[in-house]
Amino acid sequence: MIYPARPPAAAPAPPTLDVLLAGTVFFDLVFTGFPVPPAPGTEVWTEGMGSCPGGIANLAVATARLGLRTGLAAGFGDDLYGDWMWSVLRDQEHVDLSRSRRFHDWHTPVTVSLALDDDRSMVTHGHPAPEPITDLLSPPPRTRAVLADLGDPEVREASWWREAARDGALVFADAGWDPEQQWDRRILTDLEDCHAFTPNADEAMGYTRTTSPEAALVALAEHVPLAVVTRGHKGVIAIDSSTGERAAAPSLRVDAIDPTGAGDVFAAALVLGTLRGWPLQKRLRFGVLCSALAVQQFGGSLAAPGWGDLADWWRVTKEHAAEGRADARETVTHYGFMEECLKGVDTRRVRRAEATIARLSDADVATDEPVAQPALRYPPPPPRPDVPPSTP
Repeated sequence: MIYPARPPAAAPAPPTLDVLLAGTVFFDLVFTGFPVPPAPGTEVWTEGMGSCPGGIANLAVATARLGLRTGLAAGFGDDLYGDWMWSVLRDQEHVDLSRSRRFHDWHTPVTVSLALDDDRSMVTHGHPAPEPITDLLSPPPRTRAVLADLGDPEVREASWWREAARDGALVFADAGWDPEQQWDRRILTDLEDCHAFTPNADEAMGYTRTTSPEAALVALAEHVPLAVVTRGHKGVIAIDSSTGERAAAPSLRVDAIDPTGAGDVFAAALVLGTLRGWPLQKRLRFGVLCSALAVQQFGGSLAAPGWGDLADWWRVTKEHAAEGRADARETVTHYGFMEECLKGVDTRRVRRAEATIARLSDADVATDEPVAQPALRYPPPPPRPDVPPSTP
């Protein structure tokens, strides 16, 4: 018998996102510029304060500001904080919140961050979301990359990021600090589904039971194609076994005022460089640069640089090099790739954290001339279950 030819299978739809994230969004109040550390029974006046979306929003803003199509699955309260953060992320930062949800009668988690010298202390209050956030990702949308915190037991047990990996997404994992310092080695087993792992030096040595960042890096490279160990002011080291590259990048000397979110900014830059197929050295230097720009601002997520910040830094650095400054000339030599990176990108200004819950945004303003700003749009809160719907 002759059978009709089977029609060719339809090609899978291209990913709708570059980066997919899931987690908890906090309302962050960041205080900086302490004359002395606070002590019980005393009051300390600080020089600066900023409000911004925090938690997983640090990553979402950092990736979105670099031009990556970013999707976020998170729960938002129906209080004022939730209203404001929804609008900042959706309308100002252009984060896709179609997989996020507003919860009635659930208040937004709040964190107060105290930026002290080169470190920070945090005080947080909140409650678990009424429903698991991972339920919002069943199934997950198609994406080119995923950023996952394997230090969160719920994330480790969730299937959505593994499903995304099977669908072709590159999973960039972090694990965070273990307050008990037990360093559960099962995290290394979970890396089987990951493309990259980006712990800091102490975390890397803890999970691998090694005594140096370099030894920890070699051990991690046996578990993931891209192993990265960040070392704070000492820079970053990495091995990409998929390309056979090994590289290191020193930190840039800057006047840091707030380290909040600097690691998230580095991760966002690493994802961008990887998706663009950059050499490892270029990816590390670009990540170091983005982090250096972020720590010079206070405010966590809204300290993340946009392409306008990167363009300004490159212009000023070249001017200093032309004036004969040796440090600037060396930096221009190492960062010559920025000329190509800045071609055709949107260099508009981005919004910084303000001392109050700002209602207006200048994120889309390209000039220094003051212009009238429209009010931010807020989604209607979900209806109360004990109130009947209104009738016309």
